[in-house]
Amino acid sequence: MKKYILYIIGVLLLFGQAGKMSAQQDAIYNMYLLNQFVINPAYAGGRDAISIVGDMRNQWVSFPGAPKTSFISVHAPIKRYNLGYGLSALSDAIGAKNNSAVYGTVSYILKISSNWKLSFGLRAGITNYKFDLSKTSYKDATDNSFLMLNNYNKTVFDMDAGIYLRSRGFYTGLSITHINQAKVVNGTFNTNTGTSDLVYTLVPHTFFIIGKSFFINNNFLLNVNYLHRITQGSIAGDLSLNTLLYNRVWLGVFGRSDYGGGALVQLIVTKSLRIGYSYDVGGGIKKALGPTHEIMIGWDIRAKNNTSVISPRFL
Repeated sequence: MKKYILYIIGVLLLFGQAGKMSAQQDAIYNMYLLNQFVINPAYAGGRDAISIVGDMRNQWVSFPGAPKTSFISVHAPIKRYNLGYGLSALSDAIGAKNNSAVYGTVSYILKISSNWKLSFGLRAGITNYKFDLSKTSYKDATDNSFLMLNNYNKTVFDMDAGIYLRSRGFYTGLSITHINQAKVVNGTFNTNTGTSDLVYTLVPHTFFIIGKSFFINNNFLLNVNYLHRITQGSIAGDLSLNTLLYNRVWLGVFGRSDYGGGALVQLIVTKSLRIGYSYDVGGGIKKALGPTHEIMIGWDIRAKNNTSVISPRFL
């Protein structure tokens, strides 16, 4: 069974690298550790509850036109059929580009043993892109290149897929976004010097995550996590170290290979309510962009007879 699981992961990883990719298109989150549904559809139903999460990210606050992202999701299991389902909505703005999307998710949860579960997930929906280059300042005031993009609006079908393997103290997952590689812009536009072909395609992004929790005592738990992100010509990794104190407070620090580092905190207010905050800042010249703030609020709804305890793997 373990060889079979590793084979599946290998095939998906190779598929993710085989597609034509360009620069990072998807939003980057710090709080994915506290809501892995944001990066992997196979996570749907993993909390054994109706899980509602909202995430707001304000990136590079000192930089005009910097990314601002909002994400809201709900997912839950259907235990009778070994399924999970979910809905999510996204709003992401950066400069002259605005992206909004709505997705539905379904996952199949295979119980391998009393301690191991393997999930397969598929997420599909529509995503809308708006480009308004009239907001762009040009060095040449008479430059009217790509006028047709001043109010460009396009909605396309989008699809993601993933797998997720977990036990009580270990998890690993692999997901790929935009597997259908929809074309948002594909045309010829008039420029000052003639015409130009412009193509903007949603390219696959691959996310591989692996983590392990170590139980120290009843008041202290240690978690080590690594996230690997792949696009063509861009490979980056996030390494984080997190602690759970008195079953109430998560404290963590992380480093991002292509950027800098940061810290996060999550307060478990009640068995249902949790609130998280993260802060990061770039290293070197990237520090001039300013810090990034991210806030997450999660609410779990459980039946009164549901006494299950969320395992310490950020589910």
